[in-house]
Amino acid sequence: MILASSLTSPELGTIVWTTIIFMLLLALLRVFAWKPIMQAIKAREDSIKGSLESAEDARKEMERLKADNEAIMEEARNERDELLREARDARDKMIAEAKKQAKTEADKMIQRARTGIEREKTMAINDVRNQIATLSVEIAEKILDEKLKDSREQNKLIEKLLDDMNLKEN
Repeated sequence: MILASSLTSPELGTIVWTTIIFMLLLALLRVFAWKPIMQAIKAREDSIKGSLESAEDARKEMERLKADNEAIMEEARNERDELLREARDARDKMIAEAKKQAKTEADKMIQRARTGIEREKTMAINDVRNQIATLSVEIAEKILDEKLKDSREQNKLIEKLLDDMNLKEN
């Protein structure tokens, strides 16, 4: 009851100290937390770019292989009719399997990259939250410890709270 009344109408000194402490917290977070977080995000971004480039290289390789297959098919068309039918059947089967396998592998690579990205993103966000919570609790603990260290300060606080309670009862 007493604590609630002091929270709803804080004094100017409390507002000033709270603002100063908040600014110090922001400065500390900027110096100690923001740079490592940004470096981790940059490293993750570079890793993602590398994965996307690898997928693009695999796609280009597939196009090159497809072009090679087309050249082989053109040579097969010039052979005898019997060999032409067998080559076409084999070619169609191989292309379908190669496309299916390539698509499956590409989908797997993309899915693994997305899963890894999401996992790293979640881990980074959770790590940031944990660091912020830990820093906030440590700062609050130090402030309360320093504020209530002196018994005179404790007595002043008790007397003030009692006076506030008496004023509200009257």
